[in-house]
Amino acid sequence: MLPPATIGPGEFFPVVGVGPHPQPWPQGEQYDPELLELGDRRNVLDKYRYWSVAAIVSDLNTKRHKLHIAIENWQHDLNIGSIVRTANAFNVSAVHIIGKRDWNKRGAMVTDRYLSVIHHPTVADFALWAKENKIPIIGIDNVPSSQQLEGAQLPEQCVLLFGQEGAGMSDEGIEICPVIYAINQYGSTRSMNASAAGAIAMYHWALQHLPR
Repeated sequence: MLPPATIGPGEFFPVVGVGPHPQPWPQGEQYDPELLELGDRRNVLDKYRYWSVAAIVSDLNTKRHKLHIAIENWQHDLNIGSIVRTANAFNVSAVHIIGKRDWNKRGAMVTDRYLSVIHHPTVADFALWAKENKIPIIGIDNVPSSQQLEGAQLPEQCVLLFGQEGAGMSDEGIEICPVIYAINQYGSTRSMNASAAGAIAMYHWALQHLPR
């Protein structure tokens, strides 16, 4: 554990990660000499300390899960980054951005570097990709036709489709989903934050298909 760093009189902030690696340095192509010399301040598992991004991605690629995540991006939604960060936590096969190519990456906290991010300019393009790859599309939204996510059995290989914060899934997005699931809520609000819904849905899938 590194000591806190000073930013002003009586003010401190916690130092993330680890400092320079003591000599002799570990040997292996996975290690980044600059990180070994200067320290690794990234939010990565201890296993990946001092590894290059390329080496981490290469290792993750050997154990990607069959889940895909798709997000509609028509309004530069701030929640997309948070959903991408959660997708990284579950090591999904890929994240699909539907609509605008540029998306707000702030909430991703650079986790998009460790994922395959695929862009589809339209919902129709995305639907064609899913059909060609024989991957069922499952919508997550609380529309009138939604079924309850609780108790639902999700396929191991599938893509969960999320709409925009506030507006929810587009009419085109709803149309391409054979089934849409909603998360039960018990308070006064009509819907929950899109990134929170994404985390719940991914965890629901993980409980069914990943070892614990």
